[in-house]
Amino acid sequence: MPDLPEHSSPKAARILAAAGELLLSRGSKGVTIAAVAARAHIGKGTVYLYWKSKEDLLLGLLCRDFLALADDIITAVTADTDLARPSRLCPDMLRASAAHPFVTALQRNDDELLGVLTDDPRAATLLENLGPNAVMHSVLPIWRRNGLARTDWPPADQALALQALINGFRTATADPPVVERVFAAAVTALLGPEDATSDQVRAAAAEGIRTLTDARAIAQDIIDRPSLAP
Repeated sequence: MPDLPEHSSPKAARILAAAGELLLSRGSKGVTIAAVAARAHIGKGTVYLYWKSKEDLLLGLLCRDFLALADDIITAVTADTDLARPSRLCPDMLRASAAHPFVTALQRNDDELLGVLTDDPRAATLLENLGPNAVMHSVLPIWRRNGLARTDWPPADQALALQALINGFRTATADPPVVERVFAAAVTALLGPEDATSDQVRAAAAEGIRTLTDARAIAQDIIDRPSLAP
């Protein structure tokens, strides 16, 4: 997998940091290449060496936030395979995604922050493959195969119910520990008891990591070839 430019270029790293700060404070409409260059203490031409346009730069920020979320989940499940259980993964995913402002903004279709990116098909591709709802939709069949979700319900209906549950808890206003506790109980009420053996839980974790790694490659491809991405 190609390395990201900021890993080998301090200038690229400063550009991304500056663009991220400006995007959060001003929104997309308030971000210009000139402002990014000034904040990063470089010339405008240097920004264009790495990104052809403001849109590509901001899309790169969005992709990196989705990559970071995927990496957070992969790292956590690798360290603790029991996290693959629905009652643990769903609350953890909710908590993790809240720490990624651009992922959250795209989920909410926040055009004040993201501007035209909310309608960009490349951003839609990110959400469809790496968004929290998409991840849960991808792992639901894995749970069903490994004794972690009931199988007496049509998969499409079950996925819709899970999506509605996730969306509802995303907007909950109670204290976070309360939300996570109730969310975990609600997931179990929806999907049924987690009767999987230890081997099944480990198998579900391994398959989930592979699935998320494959989805992660989509964001990487958009970064590598923004003009060719769907």
